[in-house]
Amino acid sequence: MGARTGAAPAPDSAARTGAPDLAARAGAPTPDSAARPEAPAPDFAARLSLALTGAPDARFLFLGNFEVEQQWALGEHTLPRLSAAGAGAVVNRMDEFALLLAGGRDHVVLKTRPDRDYLGYLAGLGLELPRVHVPAVQDPQRTVTADALADPALLAELADLAAEGCRIAVHGVSEPEERLAAATGLPLAGPSAATCKAVNSKVYSRRLADELGLRQPRGWACETLAELAAAFTAVDAELGDGRAVVKEAFGVSGKGIARLSSRRRGERILGMIAKQVEGSGRERIAMVVEEWVDKAADLNYQFTVGLDGSVAFDFVKEQLTEDGVHKGHRMPARLSAAQVDELRTAADRLGGRLAADGFHGVVGVDAMVDPDGGLYPVIEINARNNMSTYQVRLQERFVKPGQVAVARHYPLRLTEPLAFDALRERLDGLLLDPARGRGLLVNNFATVNAAFTGGDAPADGRLYGIVVADSAEELTTIDEEIAVRLAGRERGDRP
Repeated sequence: MGARTGAAPAPDSAARTGAPDLAARAGAPTPDSAARPEAPAPDFAARLSLALTGAPDARFLFLGNFEVEQQWALGEHTLPRLSAAGAGAVVNRMDEFALLLAGGRDHVVLKTRPDRDYLGYLAGLGLELPRVHVPAVQDPQRTVTADALADPALLAELADLAAEGCRIAVHGVSEPEERLAAATGLPLAGPSAATCKAVNSKVYSRRLADELGLRQPRGWACETLAELAAAFTAVDAELGDGRAVVKEAFGVSGKGIARLSSRRRGERILGMIAKQVEGSGRERIAMVVEEWVDKAADLNYQFTVGLDGSVAFDFVKEQLTEDGVHKGHRMPARLSAAQVDELRTAADRLGGRLAADGFHGVVGVDAMVDPDGGLYPVIEINARNNMSTYQVRLQERFVKPGQVAVARHYPLRLTEPLAFDALRERLDGLLLDPARGRGLLVNNFATVNAAFTGGDAPADGRLYGIVVADSAEELTTIDEEIAVRLAGRERGDRP
C-alpha cells in the first residue's frame, strides 16, 4: 500500500503472523488431550433463563434469526464484495436450531413445520419439544422474524402467549425483533437493539480487549477514513503484503473481510470506501485492521451475563474452520487446565464490562491458541447466541464424561428433496442410539432441503448434527462413514 497522509495510529496490541487451518486437526490427539475436560455446567436452560429474565423457569418464545449482523450493518459502510449480501434460503432455515434450545414449556416460531418423522425421531430420543408456530407464507430469502411480521394472524396467535408470561428470546436483538415485540405485546428477553449493535461491533471488541489488557492480534480500530489510511500505512511499514486483514464491524460467516494482499489492493479498498463516504455524507466508518497471525487452534468459549451483572462460564470448544468460515466444533477442547483458567478469567472481565455497558444474556468469544501454546483470549466478541449455544442442551444430555464429540454440517448435493425417513435409512446404524451412546444426533434437518425453492435444478443442502464417540479414532471413523453414505458412495471410492 502506498504512502498515506496522517500519522499511523498506535496498534491496539501486539501479536504474531500467519494462519494455518484447524479442520485437519479435528480427530488428532494432542499432548493436552488428557487435561481436565471442560464440560458445560448443568442445567443450561435455567442459567439462560436467569441471565435473560432473572428467574430460572421463565417461558420463552424462541426465534432463530441467524445472521442478525446484517440488520446491525444497515447504514454502515462496507468492504467491496463480489456478490450482493444476503443470508440465503439455507442460512435462514437454520432457524430450526431454536427447536432444540427450547423445552416442553416453551414455544418457537419456525419458517415451516418440521418434517413429521424428524419430530418423531427427536421425541424418540426422549426430548421434550416446544409448541411450534409457523407463518402462513414463508419467503426463503427472509428471516423468520420478517416472515412472522408479515402474518397478522400469526401475530395475533403469538399475542395470546402473553397470558402464559412468555418472553421473546432470539438469536440476537435487532430492530425487526423489537417490532415483533411491539406487535405481539410480548417483551423481549434481552437488551435493546441499540445496545446489542454497540457491543457486537468489532471496533468495540478491539477497544475493550485493549482496555482490559487482554492479548489479541496486533491491530487498529478505525472510525474515520484518516484512521483507516493510517492503519494501512502502518501495515505497509511494519507487516508487509498479505500479513493483515481489514474487517467490517459486523461481518459474519467469512463475509465482510478482505486480505491486504498488496499495496494496490489496499489503495483500491480505501478508494472505494471513500466513495461510499462521499456519496452517503456519513463520515463515520467502523472497521478494524488486524495482523494475520499464526495459530495452532481456533476456540470458541461462551459465558452468560446476568441481569445482576453476574458472569457464568458455560464452556470452551475448539472451532473447526475452513477459509475463515465456521464449520463446526470439537468438544471437549484439547486445552490444559491453565489455559481454561485463563479463558475463565477473561470471561469474568469481559462479562463485567458488558454488564456495565447494559448487556445481559449469552456471549460467545472467538479465541486462538498460538503455535507455542499461548492464548489470544479475544479475537472477536459475539454478544448473541452462537452456533455452539444450540448444542449445549444436547451435549449435557447425550455426551457423557470421557466421550468426545464434533458438531458439524455435511454438505449435500440433491436432485430432489430428501425426506427424513429416507435419510434415516441411508444412515442406518450411524444415528445416535441413546443406549449405545454413540453416533450422529441430527440437530437441524430443515437446512437439508431449504435450497429447493422451485424449478428442477439440483440444490445444495446441509445436514447439521453432533457426532458422539468414545474416542477420537472412533469419532473419525463414524464421521467418515457418514460423509461417504451421504455422498452416495461406498467406502474406498474416490470422492
